[in-house]
Amino acid sequence: MTARKTGCPICGRPPDPKFRPFCTKRCADVDLGRWFNERYVVPETGDPDEDDDAPGETDEG
Repeated sequence: MTARKTGCPICGRPPDPKFRPFCTKRCADVDLGRWFNERYVVPETGDPDEDDDAPGETDEG
């Protein structure tokens, strides 16, 4: 089995150990900006029909 070579997830260049898995601070910042701008999302794993409150429950007394 051969080791799979991976590059920077932004530009594909070889990663720098200082910024791994990225090649530069710039690519790391681009990735962080994509998370902040919600270009990347983590999918929900919960039941989409499940609510926080049970049916018929209210916050009133």
